[in-house]
Amino acid sequence: MVPFAGWEMPVLYPSAGVLKEHNQCRTESALFDVSHMVQLKLHGKDRVAFLEKLVVGDIAGLAQGFSRLSVFTNEKGGIIDDTVITNAGDHLYVVVNAGCAEKDIAHLNQHMKEFKSKGGDVNLEIFSEQNALIAVQGPKTEEIMKRLVKDGDITTMDFMTQRHLTVNGVPCIVTRCGYTGEDGFEISVPTNRAVALSSALVKEGVHPAGLGARDSLRLEAGLCLYGHDIDAETSPIEAGLGWLINKKRKEQGGFLGHETIMKHVKEGVQKKRVGFTVTGAPAREGATIHNEKGDQIGTITSGTVGPTAKKNVAMGYISTEFSKTDTPVVIKVRGRDQHAVVAKMPFVETHYKKPADKK
Repeated sequence: MVPFAGWEMPVLYPSAGVLKEHNQCRTESALFDVSHMVQLKLHGKDRVAFLEKLVVGDIAGLAQGFSRLSVFTNEKGGIIDDTVITNAGDHLYVVVNAGCAEKDIAHLNQHMKEFKSKGGDVNLEIFSEQNALIAVQGPKTEEIMKRLVKDGDITTMDFMTQRHLTVNGVPCIVTRCGYTGEDGFEISVPTNRAVALSSALVKEGVHPAGLGARDSLRLEAGLCLYGHDIDAETSPIEAGLGWLINKKRKEQGGFLGHETIMKHVKEGVQKKRVGFTVTGAPAREGATIHNEKGDQIGTITSGTVGPTAKKNVAMGYISTEFSKTDTPVVIKVRGRDQHAVVAKMPFVETHYKKPADKK
């Protein structure tokens, strides 16, 4: 167990270990306690207009029951946090990172005060004060959930959709999403029922997994970790997240940092987030990236041994001129030069549940 953002978090479980937990998620089903994530609800008739001032995503175009990954930005176009937003009908359901909870809530409240002073109707509810959050991920997850859900057919749920379902007799908010690259669900469950539901899932064959496996899984899937791969000094374009901003939002703007972000879109950027495969020892956060002449051209932000990829994988920021796939680079790992190449992400094929016409 390790402390994180005021929580005690499991790095691994003694019955398995990081490697086994990683593989169980890729081949079977794994359970992650992600109750440290902050669940928020935005109420009020102007909730969409308010949130679109703070995030880059098209929230007005989000159909009821659908979810969307987005980012909060600051005035400089940097990323305050990444978030998943769901149109829950009469409110917006928003999940943000635990490490950013205090600043995210302060940011929302600050802008909400100004918005409401101009007649806007919006209110914030911190929903994680009453509900825990459990992530169940892996190829056998749907089959297991199917046995526990009796009031709906979870096999018809697509990636990034949400439903209210009863799971093992407990009313829950179920979103088909996750942070591993595998198919799975995040289950928002009343806190006093979370242990019982987790135990029921484990009894059905789901394996508990900790932060160690979660990190190697998300890195193989090419997914960012806030505070490491994205931060307040990095724009969505530099981070390779320009796809979060659709044509409508690019044209209409209205969100913090729009001018800087559009400048990056039109004129390009000096650095880009890319993936690397590394020969020799794995590259860790902070390792410097060099060209073949020895000049520093970037920095690693995340790196690990990729159990499924069967190679050492990493991501980081590199000068745009060296960002093309298959470009050879040198990464300094504990004072030694390790050969690496720029690689496409994800490093492992993702298995999200999508409609047949979108596969």
